[in-house]
Amino acid sequence: MKFNFAHNNFNVLDLEKSLDFYQEALGLVEVKRYVQENGEFILVYLGDGSTRHSLELTWLKDRKEPYNLGENEFHLAFTVDDFDAAYQKHKQMGCICYENKAMGIYFITDPDNYWLEILPAK
Repeated sequence: MKFNFAHNNFNVLDLEKSLDFYQEALGLVEVKRYVQENGEFILVYLGDGSTRHSLELTWLKDRKEPYNLGENEFHLAFTVDDFDAAYQKHKQMGCICYENKAMGIYFITDPDNYWLEILPAK
């Protein structure tokens, strides 16, 4: 028996704001969308164009308050081919929330405060 990663899920309050962020910050694009018949929820799957893994954004119609992320000890990680350019872009966007210069990494936050780790491609 062999298991393979399919996707990760983040619940979001403002779907369009999140889609704009992921496109601008990480170049992720919508690859699939499911709108529930009565409009109670929407699932949007984002891809990077080179791997099969996707990020599922879930929007719930009746959700009005921010999600409780606890101590936010979980995150997704992305490698980037031009680390310095990515760092400058994210700095300009104002979304860098933590840097570890000794390890050569940093984290950004999305509109719902999920943490995303940025690593140089090696």
